[in-house]
Amino acid sequence: MDFQQIIYEKQSRVAVITLNRPEKLNAYSEVMVHEMLAALADARDDDEVRAVIITGAGRGFCSGGDISRDFQYPARYRGHRLESMLEMRENFHQLVRFLRRFDKPVIAAVNGAAVAGGLTLALCCDFRIAAESARLGDTSLKFALMPDEGGAWLFPRFMGIERALKMSLFSEVYPAAKAKELGLVTEVVPDAELISTAREWAERLASGPPIAIRITKRMMYKQTMMDLDNALEDAAMGTLVTNYCEDVKEGTAAFHEKRKPDFKGK
Repeated sequence: MDFQQIIYEKQSRVAVITLNRPEKLNAYSEVMVHEMLAALADARDDDEVRAVIITGAGRGFCSGGDISRDFQYPARYRGHRLESMLEMRENFHQLVRFLRRFDKPVIAAVNGAAVAGGLTLALCCDFRIAAESARLGDTSLKFALMPDEGGAWLFPRFMGIERALKMSLFSEVYPAAKAKELGLVTEVVPDAELISTAREWAERLASGPPIAIRITKRMMYKQTMMDLDNALEDAAMGTLVTNYCEDVKEGTAAFHEKRKPDFKGK
């Protein structure tokens, strides 16, 4: 695949997607979004890929949507009375939906700014490892915009409604340590250790039982929307898949033989 605005690499069962518009602090465009969707689809369909890292080139993770003077809506929407709605619905919203349905583990390695839609992108991942110099927040209202990329749904789920309102309405951006305290970041590491830490986490996940990991991830996200009875029924149904996998035999044998298991995803 020939990408213009991302770099996509696969190594040791880990796929890495690097947003590659450093001159724009990796502000997303339609091209970038569609390239990310293509890379994620490839990672989803490749059974050799068991975990994904998303990061940014240069000084930023993602500064949100491109609002520079030379930015224009795609030609097919331009001049339409609903151009902003169509552009959002058919582009970044598709990325949010794809990531929220993606059943392999995804780690955001947050370098520099992750603001507005960039923060939304990070929160769509399962884990956020932030460099000490990273800054996270919502700057939408500085431009008289709103958190229209999905942040209004995601921010309160990570921070609580009061903190989310404060961040968005006051256009607050937090240092990594404060963002961790507020629930936006999983781990903070020195800048020089960001990628190596993200890769270490990804490789640990990639060495686990892939079928059980994927089902566990989906089960946890689904069950946040369920009552207990439905959650228990969902878990019982899941055992019809996991309990009959060859990996269960391998995990049990490795435990008794005091060795590291070699899970095949079968």
